[in-house]
Amino acid sequence: MSADPKLNYEKDWQEKYSDMVMTAEQAVARIRPGQRVFIGSGVAQPLRLVSALVGRHAELADTQVLSSLTLGDAPYAYKELVDYFSVNTFFVSANVRNMIQEGYGDYTPISFSDIPALFVSGEMPIDVALIQVTPPDVQGRCSLGVSVDIVKAAAANAGLVIAQVNPQMPWTLGDSFVSVLDLDILVPGDDPLIETSYAGFIDDIKAGTWASDSWSIAQAIGEHIASLVEDGSTIEVGIGRIPHAVVSLLKDKKDLGIHTEMVTDAIIPLIEAGVITGEQKSMDRGKIVTSFAMGTKALYDYVDNNPLFSFNPTEYVNDPFIIGQQHKMVSINTALEVDLTGQVSSDSLGTSFYSGIGGQADFNQGAGRSDGGRAIIALPSTARGGAVSRIVPVLRPGAGVVTTRGAVHYVVTEYGVAYLHGNSVQERAMALITIAHPDFREELLSKAIEYKWVRPEMADVEGRFFVGPKEVRTTMLLDDGTLISFRAMNPTDEPATRDLFYSLSQETVYYRYMSHMKRIPRKQLQNFVYVDHRNEVAIVGTVPEAYGEEIIAIGRYYLDQKTNRAEVAFVVRDDWQRRGIGSFIMKHLASIAKRNGIAGFTAEVMRANKAMQAVINRSGMKVSSALNDGVYHFEMDF
Repeated sequence: MSADPKLNYEKDWQEKYSDMVMTAEQAVARIRPGQRVFIGSGVAQPLRLVSALVGRHAELADTQVLSSLTLGDAPYAYKELVDYFSVNTFFVSANVRNMIQEGYGDYTPISFSDIPALFVSGEMPIDVALIQVTPPDVQGRCSLGVSVDIVKAAAANAGLVIAQVNPQMPWTLGDSFVSVLDLDILVPGDDPLIETSYAGFIDDIKAGTWASDSWSIAQAIGEHIASLVEDGSTIEVGIGRIPHAVVSLLKDKKDLGIHTEMVTDAIIPLIEAGVITGEQKSMDRGKIVTSFAMGTKALYDYVDNNPLFSFNPTEYVNDPFIIGQQHKMVSINTALEVDLTGQVSSDSLGTSFYSGIGGQADFNQGAGRSDGGRAIIALPSTARGGAVSRIVPVLRPGAGVVTTRGAVHYVVTEYGVAYLHGNSVQERAMALITIAHPDFREELLSKAIEYKWVRPEMADVEGRFFVGPKEVRTTMLLDDGTLISFRAMNPTDEPATRDLFYSLSQETVYYRYMSHMKRIPRKQLQNFVYVDHRNEVAIVGTVPEAYGEEIIAIGRYYLDQKTNRAEVAFVVRDDWQRRGIGSFIMKHLASIAKRNGIAGFTAEVMRANKAMQAVINRSGMKVSSALNDGVYHFEMDF
């Protein structure tokens, strides 16, 4: 970012610290058999030092290599070297996955926020740390550059610190510095950093051969998630198709902040467009807080000496308490499977480890406790090219539960959003079935009934699991600035529809149902919410609430195929009436019906229901009516 970010470097650092300078081969000669060697993480893996380490393998029996998420080759992770190097990783990256899955290496499941304490306490002592830094400045400080994360704690607690000093490492600001005198050996190494594009990286790590999510599916998921991100939110996003799709859809938001363990190239356009300002952050206002960067050279150049970015250790960035203090904190993490009770598996498929706990538990917990925060788990609905569902009745044996059923909040697929926190098992199961792929909904419902997680009578709705098209979505802005969102009614709207019914006055109930109903039978309620969205269309008007959303209006029509006319009806909660909502619903339903080739509407309206009559007469349609036994029969032509 700076025109000349190296102006403050010590120009003659090799001469000034000549007693510390060695070649890579000389440096690794200090490593003894049986020691634990930490490898720097992310794109800052010091490949020159790693290559020298592996070159000495014949002299390093029983050496444990400790790592986290790393890119680039891992030449120590080969079966022919198992007598010399044993791999232990906090995150199963692609470069070590085969060794882990074949039983030749170890995986240590732990939240990223807890890793530094292992080093500090001595619970996991580090003999040697191989890291990568910038050249020292005139004050004797080196920057850890694009990988501060757990590297700073590892370097501070290792018995021997060997640093590759790379002038191509960006000079990042924040709590990212180490004194050159706290390093033991300096190895000059002018090497390009590892580069990676966003596309599919983490998703492919997590999915392996299960990857089925195309960019279009990621975009659909991204649209759902973007709708949950309010102006002024602070967000955590990672790398991969889904998070990148989310970021690309945030261009219309305002004053977003960033507090995330990882930044990628995807955020640069939002910064340049003024979307990311950090002006409403509760902590580190105006700063993009992260612990590591992973992307292309364009990103590395952008963060170089850029005061907008604050690179900090994992124990700060991933601390759930710190995360939870951000107002409107939104965490976006991906998963492999989610079962019908809400358990989230993210690091393994059954007994096969694919990735790691990473920061998911940290940010899910932090966002969950944030004022106005939203903790989101995203995943495509299927895997293996659509052959299997990722929403499953139960997780497969051995699957790791990274986010528990008690901690999960939002789950998002390309088919919609399920809000689970505080909901019963039955409500969770129905919500998750609704956002599962249509090919698997009936099987999931059958299993939920078999496990006694939903009522036996729910068997009656088999074959009626339909999710309305997103094309019916719209919004209405009231005179006082209140925004009402309209969408298709879904099966999971049963509880909210029941709540709406019992909130209505007796007069409103009488006008809508032409009966003094005191209760709404469950069977009738199910008929209301299980809609095929072809012969019958139903939309709901919602306003946001802490638990997700509240339904304040319902509109629907029923098609008579013989006449190609549809009977229309709607209801608006009493405290929202006389604000134009009914007229808006009528026009929106008419627009939907026209697209579906319907000729017009009919309606049965009681003579005393002047409000409904006014809506119809002002609808702009050709209206005719006839009164019979105190009930108007209206016909409306489009």
